[in-house]
Amino acid sequence: MKDLHAWAAIAIIGMAATTGDVLLSYSMKRVGDVGELWKRRGVLAVIRRVLGTPTFALGVMAMAVAFYSLLFGLSWGNLSLVVPASASLTFVANAVAARIFLHERVGRRRWIAALLVAGGVVLMAL
Repeated sequence: MKDLHAWAAIAIIGMAATTGDVLLSYSMKRVGDVGELWKRRGVLAVIRRVLGTPTFALGVMAMAVAFYSLLFGLSWGNLSLVVPASASLTFVANAVAARIFLHERVGRRRWIAALLVAGGVVLMAL
């Protein structure tokens, strides 16, 4: 039963971390060049612009869910399974989400890497 709980936590970590990564990336693309904004208007302008982006707060909340799910997963499963499996699944999900939601070009090398990572997760699960 603990293995089922650990795998559920791994799945939640992957979904929440990917959601957070996509939302934070989208937010920062809307903010623009932080270095340039910092030079022109200062650090407070950067903070106001970042915190004023609604998807930024949602992204931070999703990352918090991923973090707390990691804590639960570590209490139910072994470190040697939970951390690599959740990181691997997040890597694969990020490639898919970047293509679908952010319309990023994901090259063949990244797709091959994602498939190899997914294969590693399958080997760990056996």
